[in-house]
Amino acid sequence: MSGPQIIDPVAELIGIPPSKELAMGAYDAASRTSNELMLWSPPLKSADHEIIPEKSTMDVRVRDMLRNDAYVRHGAMIYKDSVVGEKFLLNSKPNTKVLGLDDVWAEEFQEEVEAKFTLAAESDRNHFDAARQSTLTDLTRLAVGIYAAGGEVLATAEWLRGFGRPFNTAIQMVDLDRLSNPNGEMDTPTLRGGVRRNSFGAPLGVYIRMAHPTDWTDSNSFTWKYVPMTKPWGRQQVIYIADRWRPDQTRSVSTMVAALKEMKMTRKFRDIVLQSAVLNATYAASIESELPTDVVMSQMGGFDATALTNYAESYLGAIAQYTRSSKGLHIDGVKIPHFYPGTKMKLQNAGNPGGLGTDFEQSMLRYIATSLGIDYPTFANDWAKANYSNIRAAGAKTEKRMRAVKAQVANRYASSIFRLWLEEAVNKGEITSLPRNAPNWYEGLNSEAYSAADWIGASSGQIDELKETQAAVLRINNGLSTREDELARMGKDWRATFRQISREKKAAEKLELTFGADQNSQNMMNAASGAPSDEGDSPRGAVDEDANDE
Repeated sequence: MSGPQIIDPVAELIGIPPSKELAMGAYDAASRTSNELMLWSPPLKSADHEIIPEKSTMDVRVRDMLRNDAYVRHGAMIYKDSVVGEKFLLNSKPNTKVLGLDDVWAEEFQEEVEAKFTLAAESDRNHFDAARQSTLTDLTRLAVGIYAAGGEVLATAEWLRGFGRPFNTAIQMVDLDRLSNPNGEMDTPTLRGGVRRNSFGAPLGVYIRMAHPTDWTDSNSFTWKYVPMTKPWGRQQVIYIADRWRPDQTRSVSTMVAALKEMKMTRKFRDIVLQSAVLNATYAASIESELPTDVVMSQMGGFDATALTNYAESYLGAIAQYTRSSKGLHIDGVKIPHFYPGTKMKLQNAGNPGGLGTDFEQSMLRYIATSLGIDYPTFANDWAKANYSNIRAAGAKTEKRMRAVKAQVANRYASSIFRLWLEEAVNKGEITSLPRNAPNWYEGLNSEAYSAADWIGASSGQIDELKETQAAVLRINNGLSTREDELARMGKDWRATFRQISREKKAAEKLELTFGADQNSQNMMNAASGAPSDEGDSPRGAVDEDANDE
């Protein structure tokens, strides 16, 4: 005997049977009966079970596109150029409130650590690279490129001794393929994709294969090394940055995987269209017979293979001999041959790569650009329909994405290296600006306070330099920005810029030099802020009343 049946009065009113009513959900998106959604049943998995089993496949496919697709490679280069640029500069900002020190000390500390760190970081002796191949800027560009391709960055902090090394801290970049469980062990709650975790999911250390899995000639490829995330006293040993999308997620993948299928199809589309164009362009003309097909086939012996071959050889041979022996006609030097009786010449269209550059290809490229977070004109180098307004709008959207990547990857990576170096320098007594009673590095948040920093990366660029410079001057004059921020937008260090300006002014005064640009610059700044110039002229762009009277 069944229990009482609950019937929705609205469903009863519109004639929906109770059994069907129970099968209906509140959300159309969860429908299991609609023709559009009934076969759509994605698997329900944890973040790691989604990513780790298929990560190697996705990574190698992304790398294949980076190697062989110019558009995708260009997108990855945009990441490097827009986030890091040509030089990645330290802007030290120690937290004086936490440290209990004054601003006078902070200024001395900033200048000292910036000078010493930058000198070592950008030295052509590549002190920070354990492989001695890259400067800090090069290492940071590499980290951003690896992140774009795999959604992760992995490096270890090494302590190297050797002749000519001004310090022992060095960074070893690690291929993500080497981060794996020892001997192919299955994942467990505390071991996921080569990362050892605690019960809360915090990484305790990583297992790094001593050689790449495909280096079969290297016996080290069958051994693993466990590297703790930190030393017992807190010094960082592993730099691991991952783009997480879900809680309890250990490993990550590139954002490009969402568009991998479209990338592959777009590349194949271009290949097929270009091959068709090349094939059409290979044959400028053809000689065709006017005889009906059935007559030609009967003369060639029907469909017998041997007869067809013999006839074709004799027929085509006769055509070739006839056209070669023909003296032909000439019109302004252009030769027109006589053709074999019953044949004619048909001119073929030259290769026309229809489809390339069309709206269809543009829509595919827009899809790929969206997956990378890059505006379409910049990604595809297509500025045909661009104007100042849409370039600014599109560029602003891309700049937001690049700023996020800079903060998430480049700044974190470079700050980890700076903190490691500064810890060593403080312990060795090489930072002379520290007072005798300076707070201990290892107490509380002191290490973070000492190593707090911003990083000056790529210039944001200017489309209309006059307008954007005037806007920067207005922001500074009205207290909406600082010279430090505005120079950072241009990829410049304000301290170095100010010192250089001071040196130039002193040199000009010593040599009794006067440049018109100095007064013009002041007049332009006054014009931008609405103030009158020194000479009493109207600000640039103001209305000249006398001119109107005339």
